[in-house]
Amino acid sequence: MTSIEQPDEQPAMGDMQPVGVALVGYGWWGKVIGAQLVASRHFHLVSVVEVDPQIRRTLTQDAARFGFGVALQLSEVLVDPAVEAVVLCTPHPQHAEQIVATARAGRHVFCEKPLCLTLADAERALAECESRGLVVGIGHERRFEPAIIDMRRDIAAGKLGTLLQIEGNFSQDKFFALPKDNWRLSNRYAPVGPLSATGIHIVDLAIALLGPAEAVWARLATRGSEFENGDTLGLLLAFPGGANALVSAILATSFEGRFAVYGSKGWIEVRDRTHPEHPTGWDVTTAMRDGERHTRFYPPASTVLANLTAFAEAVRGRSPYPVSAREMRANVAALEAIMGSVRSHGVETIARVD
Repeated sequence: MTSIEQPDEQPAMGDMQPVGVALVGYGWWGKVIGAQLVASRHFHLVSVVEVDPQIRRTLTQDAARFGFGVALQLSEVLVDPAVEAVVLCTPHPQHAEQIVATARAGRHVFCEKPLCLTLADAERALAECESRGLVVGIGHERRFEPAIIDMRRDIAAGKLGTLLQIEGNFSQDKFFALPKDNWRLSNRYAPVGPLSATGIHIVDLAIALLGPAEAVWARLATRGSEFENGDTLGLLLAFPGGANALVSAILATSFEGRFAVYGSKGWIEVRDRTHPEHPTGWDVTTAMRDGERHTRFYPPASTVLANLTAFAEAVRGRSPYPVSAREMRANVAALEAIMGSVRSHGVETIARVD
């Protein structure tokens, strides 16, 4: 995407005042987020921050078209009284300091995943927000897929019985289109590339269902590309009580999105038809122990927008943001241990979170 493409406009939330927001980072995913913010009545996009001169050329055109400002630094928008919240679409190692700076300026923050690369950074960043009563949102939009919402509802109602194991795969080949010097292909900025790019979504869904994991074994390789941060990842997450999650994330194959939960009474599998950037729906198969099996199609929905809308509603005090701070900490703890396992080639204990 070279410039903003507007999605269908969404209905307003009653008489709720739109949240004034600044977007930081206008790369591939930043443009996806920017399109949602521009089209949504839940937000007023005040300004976009971007340092890359090549990207700024496209940004300047979009700013003139859609009427938002352009800035070079986060500090510029943090002194703007029209900015109530900041959306971060920046390289992962920058998140912690940017969240802290945003919180100290009294602004709410929505951060693309992963929140941070270390649990210590996540604890520090979240503490700054929590101490000021600020809302933190996270780019785990897969939780907002209608099929996943229904799956979680069925599981909570006991339809699958005791959860036994999870299997998930989130693979893609979009990164072949990136320049070789793009930060997403860098060991420094995106270590264990398949994890921070895609696999972290499956880890997050597993944590949403089973709670914080306690140990992990992971293996990373570069087999189908020249990506320095790897293209093939497999890992096993262990959860208290004996449940496991088997996660596959590949950056050198065609798109595959699959999330399956197995229980003592049956299983449910959700399959994406296309990449979530441009969703075309989900096929959900349910199989019960008595032999009953059926497949249902879920039509496409903008999960990115649904996540941002939930953030806006939390900022306005209408409803709590549906991803808890504990779950955010658990995700970062798991990510840090997965990176450790890749380095050590062994099983790593995952730090406990409160």
